[in-house]
Amino acid sequence: MDADAPTKALSPSWSFVADTVMGGVSTGSLDICDVGGRRAARLTGAVSLDNNGGFVQMAFDLTPDGAAYDASDWLGFELDCCGNEEAYELRLRTTDLQRPWQSFRAEFFAPAVWATRRFPFADFAPHKTDAAFDPAHLRRVGVLAIGRTFDADIAVSAVRLYR
Repeated sequence: MDADAPTKALSPSWSFVADTVMGGVSTGSLDICDVGGRRAARLTGAVSLDNNGGFVQMAFDLTPDGAAYDASDWLGFELDCCGNEEAYELRLRTTDLQRPWQSFRAEFFAPAVWATRRFPFADFAPHKTDAAFDPAHLRRVGVLAIGRTFDADIAVSAVRLYR
């Protein structure tokens, strides 16, 4: 790819995670399927706050071994997404974060029709960390349905870095 290209398409290997890893009872699934004429990763589920839970997630590591990915030449991420018009979070993790509850977060709404959403790195808020966000240390990207009881349904057909 041209080093001056305005975007860089990523090829995520999505995985599903729910609050059951910490005792919660939310349920869901991740499917690779056709959504509105596009091949997409689709996260669906029932988010429950019972038993101190409250999330379902689809996520991917930026490198096969979970090491740092240097995105310092880019301004942020783009997602092509659609869903059920609910609020979701895009979360980034860096190699500077040590605890699973630490992240950098941006909230967004999943529109009913396919749309491209941009997430500038500058808009990500730190959560439970004093570490500064450093795009040269990116490790993991996640899309989460979190924090309230609701039915999740969001599809992502593309993830790109942009300038």
